[in-house]
Amino acid sequence: MNRKPLSFVIAALLASAAAQVAADPATAVAADAAATAPNATDAAAAKKNATAKGSDSVTSLESITVTARRRAELLQDVPIAVTALSATALQTQNIQSLNDLAGNVPNLVIHDARGSNSTITTYIRGVGQSDPTWGSDPGVGIYLDDVYIARPQGALLDVFDVQRIEVLRGPQGTLYGKNTIGGAIKYVSRDLPTQDEGYAQVDAGNEGRANLKLGLGGATDDGQFRARVAYASLHHDGYGENLNTGDSVSNQNTNAGRISAGFFPKDVPVDFQFSADTVHDNSNPRGARMLAPNKFTPTYQPLDSDYDVRSGMPSINPTHMVGESFRVNLYANDAWTFKSITAHRQSNTLTNIDFDTTPLPIADVQAYYRDSQTSQEFQANYQGNGGTSGVVGFYYFDGTAAGWIHNNFFNALFGVTGGKVDTRSYAAYTDWTWSLAERWQLSAGARFTDEKKHAIVNNYTTANASFGAPVAVTANFDRSRQPSNFSPRLSLLYKLNDETNLYASLARGFKSGSYNIRANTLAVPVADHPVADEVLDTFEFGSKSSFDDGRFALNADVFYTRYRDIQLSVFTSFTQANGTPGFYGDFTNAGKAHAYGIEAEFAWRPIENWSVIGNVAGLHTQYDEYLTNGINIADKQRFAAAPNGQAGLNLEYATPVSFGGNVRARVGYTYQTRVFPTTDLSHVIAQGPYGLLGATLIWNRDAHWTFALQGSNLANKSYRTDGYNIPALGVLTGFYGAPRMVFGSVKYTF
Repeated sequence: MNRKPLSFVIAALLASAAAQVAADPATAVAADAAATAPNATDAAAAKKNATAKGSDSVTSLESITVTARRRAELLQDVPIAVTALSATALQTQNIQSLNDLAGNVPNLVIHDARGSNSTITTYIRGVGQSDPTWGSDPGVGIYLDDVYIARPQGALLDVFDVQRIEVLRGPQGTLYGKNTIGGAIKYVSRDLPTQDEGYAQVDAGNEGRANLKLGLGGATDDGQFRARVAYASLHHDGYGENLNTGDSVSNQNTNAGRISAGFFPKDVPVDFQFSADTVHDNSNPRGARMLAPNKFTPTYQPLDSDYDVRSGMPSINPTHMVGESFRVNLYANDAWTFKSITAHRQSNTLTNIDFDTTPLPIADVQAYYRDSQTSQEFQANYQGNGGTSGVVGFYYFDGTAAGWIHNNFFNALFGVTGGKVDTRSYAAYTDWTWSLAERWQLSAGARFTDEKKHAIVNNYTTANASFGAPVAVTANFDRSRQPSNFSPRLSLLYKLNDETNLYASLARGFKSGSYNIRANTLAVPVADHPVADEVLDTFEFGSKSSFDDGRFALNADVFYTRYRDIQLSVFTSFTQANGTPGFYGDFTNAGKAHAYGIEAEFAWRPIENWSVIGNVAGLHTQYDEYLTNGINIADKQRFAAAPNGQAGLNLEYATPVSFGGNVRARVGYTYQTRVFPTTDLSHVIAQGPYGLLGATLIWNRDAHWTFALQGSNLANKSYRTDGYNIPALGVLTGFYGAPRMVFGSVKYTF
């Protein structure tokens, strides 16, 4: 049988399905895909270097190596839905922070969380968590150099001095730390150098953009001692203004740095590496647009700007995060490597959110978050000659998330939410791959987790805005729960031919439950009950292909997910003792749901100098059980942050130029269908279909100088990413993505 035509037919059928989903996502069949879009940009960089030196031109796409399965593998050989973006791809596609991954990764919704600039909200395939408080855990794991970042505050990392970013879709519990039920985002910084090197880059653009990025690394002559330091100072003016105080809103004032050092002794099979990182974000709060007049302050009409506010609250929103890690690698022999990763992280965040956006204290909230975590991971990695490879690991996590929230409603109702959640988790995991025959590979993994959560909740009302002694206690409890879970994974890969790999996989994900830190047991006595654990099962069937002597890469897979005990943050209404309506922030389980979809990514080099890189995704989500007061309202509910369709397309051109060096140019467009950003499913807050246009022009003059001109949202599209709909407070506001941003940069490398 001729397998080359067959492999092309399989890939073509999945691509056709993906195109149909893009045209009509609501009719999507169950499907998903993963691809190597960054390969094209890597190849463009390789071609640039080759042509600049006068060598033969490069016409095929190059491979990229990833560590998605905790070992170095070619992306095309990994039976996981994963997108990998190299440093070259990140620059070409103008990805300045994790926020900019939106549109470049299928079925990924990612943005800054409501009033904050550095708190992350992430969903993959409709699975995630938008509540940043200490009572809930994220549904998508964020990893900085293999260290899990437990809290969303400060986790919207800026991209600088980076080697690559990997986005893994679906549960990854047999390979990674905590809470990877929806997927994982791996931020991999640059390796320690073996020789002296460095760079300096400055950016300047509209909205007062002024950035400085520096990197410096070196090593001793024998390479035994190596070190690297990187620094980023990122600033731009506010997109809007607080018309009440004159302060900027939606600005950026961030300073971040990383330092790493390593000892690589000669003739000893071990190395030691230490790293530390810090983020100091002193940006002001994000501006929110009033979408309708507040019934309690009708004289304040909505403003024309997406970002202007009239807040009476302080314009401060600082986040400070630091982390340290110590890594030991022991190379026992050619097959076995043992690794230890010891890490500690902590952050502090003070945020002011004026829900009503007016000078009056209708709904003014100030919150403080304090987080600390310590983790220890031991790994044993095996890479045999017969095609057998695997990892065995032990993971320990000890974290405390705490804080307080001061609520001022109408300058008459003053409430305090306070307490902490301690989490102690032990997990053992393993994941192995065996070659069953010439073309078959079997992978199997399992993870056992034993976790304890201890919640202390102390909520009360006070007499005034000094938030002093309690007047009435609304919740005061001390609870613990100790869940455990066994999560397996199984996959089968078949090498159809040298061009196509087919695989099928079945995986389970788990995220432990907790307690509602906003509980009001005075009004709702059962509010102190625990929230159940989330469990998710996903089946995938996929194809990873490379055709035309490596000029065209297409990866695709279909997936189907069963999801139960979904953890949701919602507003729950109740009737107070005096007969007036009230509400409180509830953290509850939604019951059962299912989802299916398709994702496809491709990279194509049709002719010399030109590359076409794109992705398309379709997603269908549906609740099967959603009980409210004993009534199943599943048919009336929808998933938040789960657009039915997404797509992205980049057209790139790279060529040497007569005036020296080479030029890379890109025009890109991303699109998504209608999405409900919040769990209240407000049709006013819902964002309709929209697309964003971007472009890049980079001139590499020589080995030292690089000049770039980059732009995002060039059509200046207005689009919502989040919002609030709280009828009891008359609040209806929306938070918007960045306007048109254009900047130039100069980089010197040595």
